[in-house]
Amino acid sequence: MRRTAIILALATLAPPILAAAKDESIPQLINRAEAARLDERPQLYAEIAERRLRNADQLFTDGRVEEAQTAVQDVVGYSDKAADAAAKTGKKLKNTEIALRKMAEKLRDIKRSLAFEDQAPVQIAIEHLEKLRTDMLNRMFGKGGK
Repeated sequence: MRRTAIILALATLAPPILAAAKDESIPQLINRAEAARLDERPQLYAEIAERRLRNADQLFTDGRVEEAQTAVQDVVGYSDKAADAAAKTGKKLKNTEIALRKMAEKLRDIKRSLAFEDQAPVQIAIEHLEKLRTDMLNRMFGKGGK
């Protein structure tokens, strides 16, 4: 009975908490990530990277290439932080790897839409995210595993 009450309480509280995370601005999310426990950071940093990726996509669409390239650099930086936190704790490795894969795929889609001279930094970001993914997969399943 008590277990059921706890589960119901958590189920009731979870949606508002998740909605609050979606409403946070990127700077607020960054502050929360930096103050969070190490095992919570992979998810928070991945969320920041995903949001910056959406920003970059919109900036490229709007023709604001320099700002978009800065956002792509942020994607790489926060992806590094997410991967590092996941590697240090050994937790959220799978979720972080999946987020990195999806971001690399989105960057490939963005790259295809860009003028040739704007593609190189995006390609470098793709390669970096793929390296992070490979390192995480090796940690999970191969060399340097758990």
